[in-house]
Amino acid sequence: MLIYNAKVVTWEKPNRILENSGVYIKDGVIQEVGSSDLLLKKYPDEEKINADDQLLMPGSICAHTHFYGAYSRGLAIPGKPAKDFPEILDNLWYKLDRSLDEESTRLSAEVFIIDAIKSGCTTLFDHHASPEFIDGSLDVIADVVDKSGIRASLCYEVTDRNGKDGTKAGIRENVRFLKRVKSGYTLDGRLSGTFGIHACLSVDEDTLSDCAAAIPEGFGFHVHLAESQEDEWDSLYRFNQRCGKRLYDHHILGDKTIVAHAVHVDAAEMEMLKETGTWISHQPRSNMNNAVGAAQVESMLANGMNVCLGNDGFTFDMWSEWKAAYFLHKVMNRDPRRMNGYDVQEMAIYNNSRLAGQSFGYGEKFGKIVPGAPADIILVEYRPFDDLNAGNIPWHIIFGFNERMITTTIVNGKILMKNRELTTMDEKEICARSLKKYPEVWKKFNAYHGVK
Repeated sequence: MLIYNAKVVTWEKPNRILENSGVYIKDGVIQEVGSSDLLLKKYPDEEKINADDQLLMPGSICAHTHFYGAYSRGLAIPGKPAKDFPEILDNLWYKLDRSLDEESTRLSAEVFIIDAIKSGCTTLFDHHASPEFIDGSLDVIADVVDKSGIRASLCYEVTDRNGKDGTKAGIRENVRFLKRVKSGYTLDGRLSGTFGIHACLSVDEDTLSDCAAAIPEGFGFHVHLAESQEDEWDSLYRFNQRCGKRLYDHHILGDKTIVAHAVHVDAAEMEMLKETGTWISHQPRSNMNNAVGAAQVESMLANGMNVCLGNDGFTFDMWSEWKAAYFLHKVMNRDPRRMNGYDVQEMAIYNNSRLAGQSFGYGEKFGKIVPGAPADIILVEYRPFDDLNAGNIPWHIIFGFNERMITTTIVNGKILMKNRELTTMDEKEICARSLKKYPEVWKKFNAYHGVK
């Protein structure tokens, strides 16, 4: 495939924007980047896409999400509004995930992956929970990943909150799935995995030990860390240690592990995260919605830590997450100088790409428009009316981009959406099935609240 007549945003470091250029793709990989005239002469017989001066750039990456939360959209929660994060967990998430069966797990993944494709988000790190459907749940999601053409890393959330039988089942599901990935079930490199743990507040020391002992070699963990202050208080009360120290002592932290949020870690925990090379995923929209505060992202970045950007199950237009990150830290600190656009770019582009490159291969080439990089590409119909250059593009994204501008999404060289039309997923059919299924899910959810 040859895409030509584009403004190519390479996202190299330093970044370049190449006018009237294009890319030649073969076997799912970018083979050549150059001027449109040169590529058209060199590859006259290839399938062609005329970008019509659209921006051509790598697809977005989401470092932490939850497909299983799809049916929370528009869901009414019985009773008084939750006053803090533990009540949010108990009133919403701990009852919604228990309401999922095989069919609703599949549908949750389908509707959110449709959103990702339409939003130009081509790589996803999912963290799944369905306590009433554990065994084989990751295979169901992987099947959706396979048919959709997206690229995703999956895991199952281990927790003690449903009893030790549930804990053991969650560990088994992670181990089984990771062994399958290790044996070659990678969907042409589009599928990877981590070992999921919910959070320190929902697991005891024995469970952390069991997870550390069970994880297959070559993989890391994916765990929520100090999302709210109650997570830290609980660990101090029950184990006389902060969350980060518990994970550190059990060898959960490491350069293949993702910790989500890290809002309330202290200086010592930050040092542990840095020492181990652990990846930290920042989810500003979720943090605002749950009123848990904001992580010390700027300090972490300045300290050379691996801070990425996720969405925690919100919409997959990752540019909205850019905007939230840019504004949240200004208002939290009541200082318009806080959170430079380049810091947001560092998380969303360069650190997310390094994480994905480690998880799916391609190393430092992942997330760039360079020869040898995976052909995960989007076309963006953004018509700048003033100068757009490599230096000011973060502010164009923050103040000008939106997901409606994305016309084409390509993953691994395969077109998943062209001219805003999905090619691998039937949105109307999937939404029709979801509309039939949601009353059952919501009925179960209400039953857990004692509402008929």
